Amino acid sequence: MSKKEAPLEFLKQFLPAGSEVLVLDYLHAFKVHLTITRERKTILGDYRHATRSHNHRISVNGNLNRYSFLITLIHELAHLVTFSEYGNRVQSHGKEWKAMYRRMLEGFIKLQIFPEDILGAIKKSLHNLPASSCGDEDLMRVLKKYDRNSSGLLMVEEIKEGALFRIENGKVFKRGKRIRKRFQCEEIGTGKLYLFSPIYEVKVV
Repeated sequence: MSKKEAPLEFLKQFLPAGSEVLVLDYLHAFKVHLTITRERKTILGDYRHATRSHNHRISVNGNLNRYSFLITLIHELAHLVTFSEYGNRVQSHGKEWKAMYRRMLEGFIKLQIFPEDILGAIKKSLHNLPASSCGDEDLMRVLKKYDRNSSGLLMVEEIKEGALFRIENGKVFKRGKRIRKRFQCEEIGTGKLYLFSPIYEVKVV
């Protein structure tokens, strides 16, 4: 068995068909230690640059759907390649990183692996790339359609005004009006008001 076969077969379960070889080329070229982790609520992926004792390290949440996984991985790879070229001389999400992320996304677009709705959202995103993988709400909204959602979760924007919903820690809120880009919601237990992202996933009570 060649050295590429085992990691390639492993990666196939997380990536869209047709993207594996290009992903593996990046991982091998930059000697990346890729870790697929359990779900993390605050981040989808992260990158740590190489040191004297460690190769470049990237981690991506393993619960993501294939398209979300790939886009998160490209985001982190763009950090890696930018660091390899500029070191600490540029901002982590500055123009150099954005240019690299855009170039890499365009490379994967050429593979024709994305459904039309995701492709349209990515192309729209290319004009103003967000600093966070979760920062582009339009793209995240489309990507969530491809999640295997067996838990009955809905996005806050999908819930009727005045309806009650529960978040992961058990607290219950009443959905209020939209204020600019967020929804103002009242915590039932305390009466305190909080702002929720429209794409934050909750469970209707």
